[in-house]
Amino acid sequence: MDDEYAKLIRRMNPPRVVIDNETLDDATIIQVDSVNKHGILLDVVQVLADVNLVIIKAYISSDGGWFMDVFNVVDRDGNKIRDKEVLNYIQVRLESNDGSAPSVRESVGVMPSQEHTSIELSGTDRPGLLSEVCAVLADLHCNVVNAEIWTHNARAAAVVHVTDGSTGCAINDPKRLLTIKELLCNVLKGSNDLKAAKMSLSAPGGTNRDRRLHQIMFADRDYERIEREEKGSRPHITVLDCLQKDYTVITMRSKDRPKLLFDIICTLTDMQYVVFHGMVSTGPKEAYQEFYIRHVDGLPISSEAERERVMQCLEAAIERRASEGLELQLCTDDRTGLLSDITRIFRENSLCIKRAEISTKDKKVKDTFCVTDVAGNPADPNLIDSIRSQIGPSVLQVKYNAASLAPKPPQETTMKFLFGSFFSGRTFQSFKLIRSYS
Repeated sequence: MDDEYAKLIRRMNPPRVVIDNETLDDATIIQVDSVNKHGILLDVVQVLADVNLVIIKAYISSDGGWFMDVFNVVDRDGNKIRDKEVLNYIQVRLESNDGSAPSVRESVGVMPSQEHTSIELSGTDRPGLLSEVCAVLADLHCNVVNAEIWTHNARAAAVVHVTDGSTGCAINDPKRLLTIKELLCNVLKGSNDLKAAKMSLSAPGGTNRDRRLHQIMFADRDYERIEREEKGSRPHITVLDCLQKDYTVITMRSKDRPKLLFDIICTLTDMQYVVFHGMVSTGPKEAYQEFYIRHVDGLPISSEAERERVMQCLEAAIERRASEGLELQLCTDDRTGLLSDITRIFRENSLCIKRAEISTKDKKVKDTFCVTDVAGNPADPNLIDSIRSQIGPSVLQVKYNAASLAPKPPQETTMKFLFGSFFSGRTFQSFKLIRSYS
């Protein structure tokens, strides 16, 4: 009965979205007002992530049964959002009570789910693993049309969309799918793996792909840090009590990157925590985030073990997608076995793929690979030049080099300012995120 009443309230008070391109010179403001429900913050952030918007500042509030979010956003090039199709998609999607809206997935190269078979994989990471997986799929006449692969803490996870190499349709034959599963699990298992390799088929139209990757790696307990040499700076995370308001306060400071907020909110939501208040502020290279949370049962974090687990899981969520090493982009005509050939060349030249995103649209591929050497160190520039010569300098280009960016020193003043002022009566107007729309 309570659920039906909540649905009625939401129908009587549909979400309202205001998009403002006039107030700020350097960002588009998106304000969302809605009746509160568990997971609504993730829904909103996911919509912004789906169209590749970068959140440079945000204010979150969801106390008292009402939800209000304000985001300052830009595109990947740092510009305000002027594309009317993107703005309309955001408006329609966020104002839809049932979450339905015209999809923009085709515009970013994702095929409708009924046209492919979706495979989820997890196992022990090692050099050459993606190459071996792609070789097996090529031998079984499976064409990889879209995929995303993450590695973290010696674990690997992937969501791969494949079609039959001859028909271009989804693979539905149970015997063939069983063969694919057996061979891929053998590849994923490794020689000394104490954890079982897994392959499963995900339902069409299911959970967002990035969220599934977080869930797969979380289920694989990749947040349990192994003993290894630390490379680069780790996120700085604190979990503190806010006794006067009965919240747990989480603060995070890390290198900024696209989809950082989505990854954090996704993890908190899947761990059954609710964000009641929050602030996000980013600089040229660093992001600061502060959230006031409780468990879905209404209680703050109550034990040191739970506090430690939350810190570990949030650190893993930040690191899984973090840029590590050299980012290469492959743009060329699609053909059967292309991905297998490219990853084989990487493997033969002792490059280790830390992360990959594969996309196909209109028989064109646009693949991104984040690579290091087998020890996790930056790849040799001369070796990269040699590989580009083999594949074609215009076909394989260097997109980003993490090693060339020096880490920014911690900004303690920002942390103290945000944390100290949260409950001091600061309003949306004094936060200078939005103008009044009354």
